[in-house]
Amino acid sequence: MMRVLVAGGAGFIGSHTVVKLVEAGHEPIIVDNFSNSKPVVIDRLEALTGSHLTWYNADLTNREITEAIFTQEQPDAVIHFAGLKAVGESVEKPLWYYETNMNTTFNLLHGMATAETRHIVFSSSATVYGNNPIPFQEDMEAVNSLSPYGYSKVAIERVLTDTAKVADIQVGLLRYFNPVGAHPSGTIGEDPLGIPNNLMPAIASVATGRREKLYVFGTDYPTPDGTCLRDYIHVQDLAAGHVAALDYLAAHDTKVRAWNFGTGQGTSVLELIHAFEKASGLTLPIEYAPRRDGDRDAFWADASRAKIELGWTAEKTIDEMCADTWRFQQANPEGYPDGDPISRPAQL
Repeated sequence: MMRVLVAGGAGFIGSHTVVKLVEAGHEPIIVDNFSNSKPVVIDRLEALTGSHLTWYNADLTNREITEAIFTQEQPDAVIHFAGLKAVGESVEKPLWYYETNMNTTFNLLHGMATAETRHIVFSSSATVYGNNPIPFQEDMEAVNSLSPYGYSKVAIERVLTDTAKVADIQVGLLRYFNPVGAHPSGTIGEDPLGIPNNLMPAIASVATGRREKLYVFGTDYPTPDGTCLRDYIHVQDLAAGHVAALDYLAAHDTKVRAWNFGTGQGTSVLELIHAFEKASGLTLPIEYAPRRDGDRDAFWADASRAKIELGWTAEKTIDEMCADTWRFQQANPEGYPDGDPISRPAQL
């Protein structure tokens, strides 16, 4: 059993990982400032896990607060989800993205040194591969991302790697692709604040009537149906992968290791839309629009290293991803409700 500080643990991927950690016998400590999540998620996590969870409403860009949490909780490991993550927004506000994502990482590393925490699993991204050829493989040069968001991931990977060379820590770099889906209970799922930046939440918002129609950007790509191909992964599979990576680091002497998390195949924009229509029984209004700058025609993962080393593979299908997303949306048509959770945070 490990005590695991989950930075950004109330967010989409973080919340599902908290459930998987509890199921695996670990003790999560959630830290989130709720900038892209809501406190009510804590109540739902406690109901799902049947346990009281330690959590903090805290901003990890504040070094003093971060180190105080580490001093109090003495975690054995960190899973790092905290940060800003919208590609388009990062182009408009690059300084904010670099400052937030880098400072959060710096402070977590300082906190780890304070508490002598040895393991950190980082939520990286396929964006670090930039224009490399597909399928993306972990040994590719990850230096040519296409956005400030992506470059912040590249920079954080470098910071963690360089720190591991001189500090007594082990680092797992998880490069994943397009997380979608929801917990099969419909209790937790993706609820982005503001206008959705990714395809699945955009589809869901149209299906629930929160948006009038769905825009498909580009129909003339060199793909079977002319729309972009992406590697979609169910958030439940992805959450399980974080636990597998954490357990691997604890059992091996590896200093730094990167793993791709994906299905290894591409699904087109129209294929995903039609799968969601099948799951929901709806016909979604679509408007076709010109290509967006920066969109690649296709990319997907080579996830063979994770299979060999972690014993992990993505198991859930596109149909399951859409069905679980729809179940969450039906239960939460307006997203998570506002308001504080019933439980109270731990005090510094």
